[in-house]
This record gives sequence, structure tokens and C-alpha cells, in this order.
Amino acid sequence: MAEAYFNEEEKILFKDLFHRLIALSREIGEKGDVNRIIRGVRNAIINGHYKRDRYGINPLLHAMSTSTTLADRLSPDRDMIIAVLLTPAVSSGFATLDVIKEHWGADITKLVRGLIKITSLYSHRQAVESENFRRLLMAFADDIRVIIIMIVDRLVLMRKINHHANVSFVQDVAYEANYLYAPLAHRLGLYGIKSELEDMSLKYTNREIYTAIAHRLNSKKAERDAYIADFIAPLKERLIKSGLKFDIKGRTKSIYSIWNKMRKQGIDVENLETKIYDLFAIRIIIDSEDDHDSEKRDCWTAYSIVTDMYEPNIARLKDWVQKPKRNGYESLHITVAGPNNKPVEVQIRTRRMDLIAEKGLAAHWKYKGGHSEATFDSWMNNVRDILEAAKTGPFELIKNFKMDVYSKEVFVFTPKGDLYKLPLGATLLDFAFHIHSKLGYTCTGGKVEGKNKKLNYVLQSGDTVEILTSNSQKPKLDWLSFAITSKAREKIRQSVKEEQNREAEVAKELLQRRFKNRKIDVDEATLMKTIKKLGYKTVTEFYVAIASEVLDVNKAIDTYLSLSNAETQVAENVSAEAFTLMNKEDEQTDKDNSANGDVLIIGENAVKGIKYKLSKCCNPIFGDEVFGFISAEGAIKIHRCDCPNAAHLKEKYRYRIINVKWQGTEGVMSTVMLKVTGRDDVGIVTQLSSIINKSKSAILRSISINSNGGTFMGTLGVSVKNEEMVSQLITKLKGVKGVYDVTRENRNIHYNQ
Repeated sequence: MAEAYFNEEEKILFKDLFHRLIALSREIGEKGDVNRIIRGVRNAIINGHYKRDRYGINPLLHAMSTSTTLADRLSPDRDMIIAVLLTPAVSSGFATLDVIKEHWGADITKLVRGLIKITSLYSHRQAVESENFRRLLMAFADDIRVIIIMIVDRLVLMRKINHHANVSFVQDVAYEANYLYAPLAHRLGLYGIKSELEDMSLKYTNREIYTAIAHRLNSKKAERDAYIADFIAPLKERLIKSGLKFDIKGRTKSIYSIWNKMRKQGIDVENLETKIYDLFAIRIIIDSEDDHDSEKRDCWTAYSIVTDMYEPNIARLKDWVQKPKRNGYESLHITVAGPNNKPVEVQIRTRRMDLIAEKGLAAHWKYKGGHSEATFDSWMNNVRDILEAAKTGPFELIKNFKMDVYSKEVFVFTPKGDLYKLPLGATLLDFAFHIHSKLGYTCTGGKVEGKNKKLNYVLQSGDTVEILTSNSQKPKLDWLSFAITSKAREKIRQSVKEEQNREAEVAKELLQRRFKNRKIDVDEATLMKTIKKLGYKTVTEFYVAIASEVLDVNKAIDTYLSLSNAETQVAENVSAEAFTLMNKEDEQTDKDNSANGDVLIIGENAVKGIKYKLSKCCNPIFGDEVFGFISAEGAIKIHRCDCPNAAHLKEKYRYRIINVKWQGTEGVMSTVMLKVTGRDDVGIVTQLSSIINKSKSAILRSISINSNGGTFMGTLGVSVKNEEMVSQLITKLKGVKGVYDVTRENRNIHYNQ
């Protein structure tokens, strides 16, 4: 070994670890494994690899400590030990994963790859406390053994940095252990490791309170030990007489757990012994026959002996022998009044139960009230089931256990280190909208790990993504082909629609100016025919086509003129006197509004059987002031006098205008359109529809509501018999609180807004 690489203290430690690892791994490894690695290490050191990190940590010594602790605490498989020792060789650049695979096989290579990927995450240290970071860690690991190795790795690091000069580094590692690895150890049931990580974390982050509790426990240790001995002595004698074979011992609560209880209950250090019931506990471990009935019988026998001797607090009885916890934990817990009436918790379990609890299969995190996450918990339970079922070599059984607990999610970082979760398949554009809508609207692409990527780049877990924007960028419909998150898709559709509406308004003004410049009076009905003839389904599509120059505005005007001239030509070739009014019977398929009886007087006298139509441009109803217009087909079209087309018709086709008036007191049911605007309050639409439905003279036929910026705009289709009913209904609707205005629409031509 290169002497300069180790100081004197490290040389001694390395040799000790080397011999301990050889001894601990003898049964699980192959002869010469460690020596093969050490020979490679020697070459790596000679060639300048295995340099200390920026915090002065010797990576080889750290790997040796981790593998030794792993072998000592968890009895891992051979591949885990070797992977820990080989990872520094790959991290330092001395060896590649291909070389590792060639010499050590695919499984060890998989573990090394997982350890390196997880280590790479620590450039984003500020995200460690995020719940998403734990999820990303699990997704990166790919193998539960990697997570177990990392838990032990952090344990070794925490032991090593007690007096490290870099205070910031020490606190970062401590917070990381507390927020990330201790909860993971807890969920896996590695309770001893979890407690040690928590205690050391408290020691490094709040040394004052840690020291105060430790000193208090030490100062009272003799007194506490004496009390436990006094409690155990008579109990032990009674248990022996009963014929049970057992061990009995006392345990003190961990410093971190004590501090947690102090915070929750508002207790100071001076009152620990009197305020915390389970500051220490007595544990009875029974050597029972390996069948459930015998175990239950022996546990309850011990319970009856304890409660005969000491007054029990039945409210604090926890029977997890008869009905074990979902995580497999089995034990009887009871709090009794010990000597001097001091409460003492007694835990009763068999050797098998204790082995499961101590080895982690009991998952104490849930027993202690840890927070649950359904998918993760279910997955962890599967891991525990596999471990518990193993008679020998449990890590061999979970070697191929796939860690797909978060396989439907991806986790990505911002350049500042913030961590975000998105669904699997999310793109760079989805990420931009996830952060902020404005960022999504103006996104032109991005940089992933410093490399330029397009909007449709599919994100990978661990990516660091920088979004690039431009103020000239606008959302496009084709973005919907690769955006997968509902937020992104909704915002894209909304933005595109708003842009189309803006473009439609501009195009509409352009068309109106062109009509005016060419001194063309616009007939709405003819314009609608023009739009239909040009192949557009909606008015908005028509105007958007003009705005985007897909449709030339002059072509639209020429088409309008050709349709208008065709109608005028028919009319101008026939004199007013030559018009023949069409009877209803002449066109059975053309529905008219006189089917239920004549309600109009046409001309000076009532003429029965004349076909007439109520014009769709103004929707006249009984009671409106109206006039008749003889169309080119010979039918009479009834218009309201305030119809938008009235002035144009009377000026250009005066000879085709006839006087008409309503006959009788009311007409047939006709639908009118009411335009309503108001404040967008909860329930206001329900109030409007309720008023209409309660009216005996009106029927609600349709309703369309849009909301924007706290204001709603709606159109109500209402069937009524006359204009008076409309006026009454408008008055009632205006009386609703929050309604700004209600008007009757002059036409049934609506623009898509």
C-alpha cells in the first residue's frame, strides 16, 4: 500500500478493518475477494486515484468502514460487500463499469451503478429535505440493496465527522441523515441504525440539548439501574417458578426519542423521570416453542405474572400477539405501577418475535406513528415479506426485486437545485408549465445537463433542466401533440383560443373597413352564406383564416358580392306587381310559422293561407313591431322594425316592403335569445334558470355561459308567446343580485368568443 496515502492513524484503522472484513465475510464471500480488490486499490493509488474528497474524507478508508459495518450489522450478500469496495474505483476514474462487469459480473455492476447514480444527486443538497428527493433516490437505486448500503454508508460517515472542522458540511450530513436515511431505515425496520442516525443528527445540529439530555441520563444512570434491578428481581423469581425460560432486561429510550417527547409534551430536562412514562422499559424475551399457540400461551402467562405483582394501567395495554400489526410486529405492552408508584412499561415477546423486531422486519416506523404513503408502504411490505420468508441468505432473494415503486414518475431539478415531480413521459414543455404558466407560454426549448434540447424532449429522473424563453414565443396547437400534463394542455388550448379570438376581432375590423371602402352595405344573412360557401364551420374560423392570410380578404368580399348579386338579380327581374305570394301548400317541406293558425294580418286585409317566415336575423315574436319583406322565392319574411337589416332592406328594396301586423292577443311559442352579463358568483346561474322555470309563461330551451376575470356572459334561449312576456321576464332577471344587464338579442348569429 502506498504509505503516503494514509496517515499513521489511518494505517492502523485500515489494517484493523481489513482483518475484520476478512473474518466477517468468510462465510458469504469467495476466497481471495478482498485481496483481489486490495491489489487493484494499490495500483489505483500509485496512479494517482483515490484522492481525498474536498472535505478530507479518504474514500478507500470510508468504503472499507462501510463494508465492514454492513457485514457486521446486516449479514449482507457477497455482491453488496464487493460493490461497496469497488465503487470508489469507478468514481475516481480508475475503472469503468464495463471493466467491473467483465471481472465481477452483472449484479455487482448493477449495484455499483446504483451507488454512483445516488452519489451524483448530492450536488443538489438543498433538495435533500424534499419528499421528492426520497422518491428520486428510490427511483435511482433500482435495487433495494443499494438503499441498504447507502443507509449504512451514512451511518459510517456520521460516526466519522464528530469533530470535523467544516461545520457546514457536518450539519448538511446530519440533516440529510435525519430527513432522508433515518426514515428509510425506520421503514425498512432497521431500528438500531435508525436510532443511532437520529441521535447523531441531534448531536450535530443541536449539541446543547443533546448534551443536556445525555448528561441527565448519565447522572441518573446508577439510580435508574438500581430501580430497574429492584423491579426485575422479584419478577424474575416468579417467572422462574412458573417454568418459563426467558431473558429479562431494561432499555433506555434513545436521546432523539426523548427530545421528541419533550417537545410534544413541553417537558424540560429536569422532569424527564417523572413526566415520560417510557423513559425506560423492561423487556421479557421468552424461549417458546416455535408454534403460535405456544407463543401466545407463554406471553399471556408472563403477562399474568407481571400484572399480579404490579398494578396495571389497562388503558395502556397493547395486544399485538393476538392480532399482530400489519407490518408483522408482535408483542404485548403494558404499563404498570412499579416501586414508589412509578410507571414502568413492560414488553413481553418470544425469541422469534424479538428477532423479527430487532432485525427490522417489524417496521417500527408505523408502530411509532410514522407517516404513511400507500404505494411506498405497500412496496416496503413486499420487501419485508421477502426478508421474513428467507431461511438463509435473504439478500439473495431480493437481488432481483425490482424497485419500480416510482416507475410512473420522473423527478427533475432546476439549476437552483429545486426538485419537481412530473408524470412519466413528461416533456421539457410540461416542466415549463409545471413551474409557471408564463414560463410555458414563452418557452422555446431548454438545456438539460448543459445541452440544448427541444420542447418535446422527454425528461429523465435526475435531469437538471434550464428553461429558455423568448417574449415573441406564443403557444401553438401542435404543442398538444407532445404535452402530456393536464395543466400544460389546458393552458395551451386556452392561450390558442384567446389568440384566435384576438386575431378574429382584428380580421373582423379589417373586413368591415374593406366593405366600407368599397361602399358595400353588409347583409348578415348573405355574409353567413359566404362563410358557409367558403367552407368554414364557424365565424371565428373564417376570421382567423383572414388574420393568418390563409384566406385573402378580397376573395371573401368577391364571394359575398357574387352571392348578393345573384339574389338581387332574381328580385330585380320581377316587378313588385308580378310577385306571386306562395301558398303554404306549394312547399310542404319548408316549415313556416303559420302552421298553428294565422296570427298576422298582411297588407290592409287579413289574407289566409299565405306562407310567411319569421326572419332568423331578428327573431320577431308576437307583439313586436314588424314589417314584411317579399323574398326572391316569393315567401314573406317577417322582420322586426328594429332589425339590424331593416334600414338596408327599406332603402334598397322599398318596393318589396309590405305592412303586416299581429292578429289576436297572443301568438304561438317562439324562442328568443336573452343576453345576460353579471358578477361570476357561485349559484347565480342557478338563480336565473330557477326564475325562468318558475314562470308559467316561459320555457328555458338553452343556456350558454362563459366566465372571464370575475364576470360571466351568457345567452339564454327562452320560449315565450309574446313580447310582453319577454319584457316581464327581463325585469325579473335584472332583479337578481349580481346581474348587470339583460337584453334581448336582435339576431341569432353568434360569434365564438
